[in-house]
Amino acid sequence: MIDAIKTIGAALSSATESTTNATSSAASMASQALGSTSPAGQSFSEVFSGMASEMSNSLRSAETSSIAGISGKANTREVIDAVMSAEQSLQTAIAIRDKIVTAYLEIARTPI
Repeated sequence: MIDAIKTIGAALSSATESTTNATSSAASMASQALGSTSPAGQSFSEVFSGMASEMSNSLRSAETSSIAGISGKANTREVIDAVMSAEQSLQTAIAIRDKIVTAYLEIARTPI
């Protein structure tokens, strides 16, 4: 699953996006919503690539903590915190994906 997320992040980072005011605005809003600060020159694809990378790291950390908890090397609280953080990251990614799909469908329905 983590490899699939990395693939999405790589696809987003390799995608070329035109830099417009709307794109910069959307990127800054997404960055502010996640609590991170981004330079004004950062593109839309770079923001989402960074978000996918952070989510991947969160999931990997949760997996590592879970394995350590099963083997008795980590306490329960650490495992729960890591898993809850990964779940929140995944829920955020799903919500963003749903919004992007909804926007795409709305654009596809627009008459030319």
